[in-house]
Amino acid sequence: MLKPLLLAGLALGMMSAASAAPKRLDLSKPDDAVTAFRKVQCSAKDGESVVYHWVGEVYSRVEGEPDKHLFDLQGMNIRQCVTVNDPVRGKGVRQVSRELMFYLDPKTGEILRQWQNPWTGKTVDVVHVANDPVNMRAPLFPIGADGKPYKFEGRIQNGRVFMPAVIPLWYTNPMGGDYQQYVGNQYHSMEIFDFFVREDDLLDASKPRANAAIAWVRMSPWLPWMEMTGRGGLLVFNAVGQTLPDGIAGLPKVITDEIAASYPAYTAPPPGDDARPNETSWTYFKKRADAKRAEARAAAPK
Repeated sequence: MLKPLLLAGLALGMMSAASAAPKRLDLSKPDDAVTAFRKVQCSAKDGESVVYHWVGEVYSRVEGEPDKHLFDLQGMNIRQCVTVNDPVRGKGVRQVSRELMFYLDPKTGEILRQWQNPWTGKTVDVVHVANDPVNMRAPLFPIGADGKPYKFEGRIQNGRVFMPAVIPLWYTNPMGGDYQQYVGNQYHSMEIFDFFVREDDLLDASKPRANAAIAWVRMSPWLPWMEMTGRGGLLVFNAVGQTLPDGIAGLPKVITDEIAASYPAYTAPPPGDDARPNETSWTYFKKRADAKRAEARAAAPK
């Protein structure tokens, strides 16, 4: 009599253990692949704010001269994801965010307000990055606009997941004129994002976030506030960072002080249905430059 009871107890124990085991995402399935994307970029929970923070350096690259370490940098992006349903393409996701990035003096670690250009000798006002919003241009669905299933782009090795993303940028320069196809000056840049997460964090369906780390490299033209007046060369940005478990509270004081003083909106992401056009560092600078010129015209003697 004891043996059947023992076997029954073992069977119940095995069933209980199986039911207690966390459900794992299957990255070969488009729906699970979209969930994995959400867990890296933001959260599987709608409306949960997620903060990325990164720290790095900015160098010049000019042919015929050594590279210069121009700035240190500290940045943050606050974001959320919301579910978007489509009767054909399935349950998708839209991400909305806003971001700040500050240029710091490499010697003091303090945020730069002015900078002496070593090529021109001119002292210029530093314009930091304040991009609001930075949203996904279109939702991501399990079925793409071309009718093909979404595929997870990443590599799993030794318990870690590696997700690279190379983004070449070539588009009409917002600071340029109407004849860029004839004379050049298109905005030409490249951004490289490499995300890293633990396999267990990503595939455990009970965890809404993957606690990602990130490496970011950017190669771009001179920043417009540097007033380089057409000089040859480019900038190389290199930074590493991660999502913060404590959100805004986990940011360093150098950023939280600036948010409190000048950027209070950046304590929360935009609303999920935000329909504003995206901001870039160049469009943001152009608005500031246009406003400054308008003020000068208004103050000029008539």
